[in-house]
Amino acid sequence: MSERPPARILIVDDDSGLLRLLGRALTREGYTTETARSGREAIAWLSGQAASLVLLDLKLPDMDGKELLQEMRKLGRPVPFITITGQGDERAAVEMMKRGALDYVVKDVRFIDLLPSVVRRALEQIETQERLATAQAALEESQKQLLLVSEREQRRFGAELHDGLGQQLTAIAMRCQSLKQDLPAARPDLVKEASLICQFLKEAITQTRLLARGLAPLSLDSRGLAEALAGLAARASQKRGIKCSLESVGSVRVDDDLMAVHLFRIAQEAVNNAVKHSGASRVVIGLESQDGGVRLEVCDNGRGLSPESHSGGGLGLQIMRHRAGAIGAELTITSREGGGLAVVCILPVKKP
Repeated sequence: MSERPPARILIVDDDSGLLRLLGRALTREGYTTETARSGREAIAWLSGQAASLVLLDLKLPDMDGKELLQEMRKLGRPVPFITITGQGDERAAVEMMKRGALDYVVKDVRFIDLLPSVVRRALEQIETQERLATAQAALEESQKQLLLVSEREQRRFGAELHDGLGQQLTAIAMRCQSLKQDLPAARPDLVKEASLICQFLKEAITQTRLLARGLAPLSLDSRGLAEALAGLAARASQKRGIKCSLESVGSVRVDDDLMAVHLFRIAQEAVNNAVKHSGASRVVIGLESQDGGVRLEVCDNGRGLSPESHSGGGLGLQIMRHRAGAIGAELTITSREGGGLAVVCILPVKKP
């Protein structure tokens, strides 16, 4: 494993003598140093190169620290920095801390001696933040892969349920129907029993198909999501006292099958919550294109969010938030004016 190159530190100060002293002190600690004697010179250097850390004097001949910070942010990438201030200007240094400075040092008699330890502490903080960001990215990627594997397994199981058990039950039902027709009319008790078995088999086939559709709800074409949501609304409407419908505006395309599945699962969870827990009698699923992306909305006329839901939510709400985060969508769950709940998931345009 190769060692990391020494940290590169840009020192920005208009005092040439101080620049030399700071450069020597930091070079002795093993750092690589660069210098700039004005804000414009610092921005010109940063525009073409990257620094591990910037030591920034708050008072420069062409711009103050706040102005230089604004120019640094225009570069479009993070530039970690420590502010250098004169005695009596600590308030300005604290203000820069609020704007993102990692630390500050005051130009006093101990300034040169203290600076290496301040720089070392700041670099350790940057390294810790980078490790945390890397770990967070790896965790998010693992969660996405876990969801992907879970969805694939559900789809596989749903297909096997439909093509395996479903087909077997259908074959048995056909044999049972044939047997019933062959029974002698003189044995009405056997005919009645065979009819009952046929009915049970028919119901089992229906339940198997519903389970298979729930596990693998989407076809692989771009209209799969809208068709699956229409089926979800139809099944929810079969519940006593519930009227559920799909309102789809125009042709909504979701070409990424995994994203479509996650959107469907979010809608499915929202509808299930409304049917089972909210006391709603009306549920509307909305699907439309928005700014090139997709807007999914599930509204009901139930009781709305409970106090515990506002403070984090139950498992269903957490699952919806997790699925939205996995595909980079924005999810909001709010109580509607006049009663009910609105679950809105906005999937932005997928960037190339």
